[in-house]
Amino acid sequence: MLRQQDVGHRIVVRRIVGIREGRPLFSDALGELVELSETHLTLATAQGQLRVPVAQVHRAKRVPPTRRPTAAAVVALERAADEAWPAPTRGRLGDWLLRAADGWTGRANSALPIGDPDRTLPAAVDAVERWYAEQGRPALINTPLPLAAPVGAELDTRGWGSRPPTLVQTAPLPLVDLDPGAGSAAAGADVDLVAAPSTAWLAIAAGRKGGLPDAARHVLTAVDQVRFAHVYVDGTLVAIGRGTVTGQGRWLGLSLIEVLPEARRQGLARTVIAALADWGGSAGATHAFLQVEQHNTAAVALYRRLGFTTHHTYLTRVAPH
Repeated sequence: MLRQQDVGHRIVVRRIVGIREGRPLFSDALGELVELSETHLTLATAQGQLRVPVAQVHRAKRVPPTRRPTAAAVVALERAADEAWPAPTRGRLGDWLLRAADGWTGRANSALPIGDPDRTLPAAVDAVERWYAEQGRPALINTPLPLAAPVGAELDTRGWGSRPPTLVQTAPLPLVDLDPGAGSAAAGADVDLVAAPSTAWLAIAAGRKGGLPDAARHVLTAVDQVRFAHVYVDGTLVAIGRGTVTGQGRWLGLSLIEVLPEARRQGLARTVIAALADWGGSAGATHAFLQVEQHNTAAVALYRRLGFTTHHTYLTRVAPH
């Protein structure tokens, strides 16, 4: 049966659609799982969204994607994502990247093992452990899958742990289904896009990420093309977002899309994304990407409606204490 970690992945579902002569009739559906609850699962199929009661599910399982991205495509997107989230302290092992930012976010405080580390794999992992020890930080390695599967196998033998999977999702620009709907609070909301975040913007980001050390400001702002979205209601900042254009101008990166609890379910996240997508497209970007934790099913469902699909996944691996 399916689990929450299957959200965002391609699945096939055999469901009971009727009874004939005392025997069940089955129908199969293939698509991306966008929501899974105790009572229903929702698939995005080629014919549209399909909501299936769990009681009707006879069998369901994850299946391989129709087309896996090439290794070169994964490397290019991971490089663009690194440019969009730049750690202030950096090192290299051949092609591998070493990154540290005072512990603020796993992405900015982990090694990225893509390409040739210019040494054997065990020696490369040894060097990663030494580098992070010198930084006074725990060693983390982000492993894009399946590209970095050999690295993951080496880490398994050393007893490294793993954080929940993260989906790297992409969509062509312009995005679809960005209208928040007539009558919603977002329908008339204005979005201010500025090159530097306000104090209130940073406060919301700090609440989302558990603080904001000096290194975090570097991560957020040290990108040539970056915009910070602000949405105010009655003079109060209620929604934020961040957009970057990296990867030789191809990729719009979306991050920190956040709406205060009292303003949620009113279309404001769509409004923020629409404004950043317009800016990214005008800057020359042809595609958008984002990184979302697999278990954040509400966000995964929203992004699926906007046209995002999972390009690849990564695991943040954690060295044993």
